[in-house]
Amino acid sequence: MTINAQNNPKYKSLTTEEEQVIVYKGTERPFSGQYNEHSEDGNYNCKRCGEALYNSEDKFDGHCGWPSFDDEIPGAIERKIDADGRRTEILCSNCGAHLGHIFEGEQFTDKNIRHCVNSISLTFEAIKMPKNNIDTAYFASGCFWGTQYHFQKQEGVISTEVGFMGGHRDKPSYQQVSSGQTGHAETTKVIFDSEKISYEKLAKLFFETHDQGQLNRQGPDIGTQYRSVIFYASDDERNIAVILIDELRKNGFTVVTELTPASTFWIAEDYHQNYYQNKGGTPYCHIYQKKF
Repeated sequence: MTINAQNNPKYKSLTTEEEQVIVYKGTERPFSGQYNEHSEDGNYNCKRCGEALYNSEDKFDGHCGWPSFDDEIPGAIERKIDADGRRTEILCSNCGAHLGHIFEGEQFTDKNIRHCVNSISLTFEAIKMPKNNIDTAYFASGCFWGTQYHFQKQEGVISTEVGFMGGHRDKPSYQQVSSGQTGHAETTKVIFDSEKISYEKLAKLFFETHDQGQLNRQGPDIGTQYRSVIFYASDDERNIAVILIDELRKNGFTVVTELTPASTFWIAEDYHQNYYQNKGGTPYCHIYQKKF
């Protein structure tokens, strides 16, 4: 027997067992779900509406009997305090399907958060990518809205996220970083296919879309959180940055860009992700200027 959830034709028809969890907020038995020990590459989607919720890169073994994730796809998850005021429920932000609960402070991963999700609330979509060609870069060039805007438009860039790097506080909020007291810089994480776009080209774009000669500011945004930084993940990345900086200086440009080893990337709040894509408009202090 199947039941059409809430009689909405856009939703997938659910079995009685699925509806018990997804609609009536039940819990499947631990270690019984098909995704508890699942390790394929891809996205975990909402069983009811099909919306992408979690990426396999953020899945880990929580030793609890249910799939565990330490991050979500930006904007995909809604949080709601349970009626008893003790636990935080997680739901699909698109259709409100019950997924499970969220827990903090367990120290399973660096992000120190666990989305405990019922397998029955999920479907899985495999993503086959040439792993050897996929790489990640981190750039800070003032307000991360503008930095992300330019990188996400490049062919060969697979995805981008904005967040914070280079500070001394774990899981900082935007408000904390904006105080200038955490040491973080507003940073854009760029995942790219190195067969389609090189790190050198990304680094050139970084320099050509902000003023690398401004110290601890970018346009009207002032503070160390707006400093110019390349967070390098390898000696090759650092060497490329050194060569480009030397070329800029030979061409008469001032460069105060820091070269710093990459550290933990803390993702920013959902409303900062894809800001210009969602709100419209263009960056006010990230204007492209050819420099190479």
